Amino acid sequence: MSDVTASDGALRRFLHGLPGVDAVGLEARAAGLGTRSIKTTAKAYAIDLAISMIDLTTLEGADTPGKVRALCAKGIRPDPTDRTTPKVAAICVYPDMVATAKEALGDSGIHVASVATAFPAGRTALPVKLADTADAVAAGADEIDMVIDRGAFLSGRYLEVFEEIRAVKQACARADGSVAHLKVIFENGELATYDNIRRCSWLAMLAGADFIKTSTGKVAVNATPPNTLLMLEAVRDFRATVGVQVGVKPAGGIRTSKDAIKYLVMVNETLGDDWLSPDWFRFGASSLLNDLLMQRQKLSTGRYSGPDYVTVD
Repeated sequence: MSDVTASDGALRRFLHGLPGVDAVGLEARAAGLGTRSIKTTAKAYAIDLAISMIDLTTLEGADTPGKVRALCAKGIRPDPTDRTTPKVAAICVYPDMVATAKEALGDSGIHVASVATAFPAGRTALPVKLADTADAVAAGADEIDMVIDRGAFLSGRYLEVFEEIRAVKQACARADGSVAHLKVIFENGELATYDNIRRCSWLAMLAGADFIKTSTGKVAVNATPPNTLLMLEAVRDFRATVGVQVGVKPAGGIRTSKDAIKYLVMVNETLGDDWLSPDWFRFGASSLLNDLLMQRQKLSTGRYSGPDYVTVD
């Protein structure tokens, strides 16, 4: 695929040569998958799997070291009354909180993810974005969630976006040879069309993304079943074409166990077991975990508990 990215013209021809998205068919398929019924032991398995896939997140201006430590404690032991509850996949914070999270998580095995590149708008110069990334990586971030320059993409400057992703990927490398995984955030709500989401998916994967991510969670339209399904199809087709597996992370707006299970059904039906792992599928969420815990308690005890029975983030 090196010829595809050799020039702006070649990349444009490739991206605009991708099949157009059948919006009606895509939305009907996503809606159909959302009607699948998951019960009893399968539901219990799905809830535990969803918990293990969560990037537990705090990305607020009022974040403090104490809040981050408390979130890390919750990620390690989501339900203090039940030690069989799985740990979350990662704790996601701003770069200045990475060291705090890294220390609090210790040898728990939970990753530290950090947003970077002037999250969430991405409106700053490339050297600043690279410094932002390098700072988070130096502090110990295992994963970097970058935002693309949506203005450049929507203006058709595809090679510029490609080269920026490549540069951030290089900034994820440490002197000891280890590399932080790179999640590339599209902000689907600003890309406007399904065709743009498909093009952006291929662009990011060609540039070396380890994960492609729907959104920042900071705009009106974030993850939806149709736009996530489209990205799942893109990673499936990319592996079939190039032989490289890439993960997917829907983020923003996924708040209930019912919603999470719908996404897992979508992954299973579209990609199969290969992607049903925290290594390849994540939920970007903060409020989702509490609902999963309450549903888990209901399956265990037969009784519904309320929000007073789970910790407040």
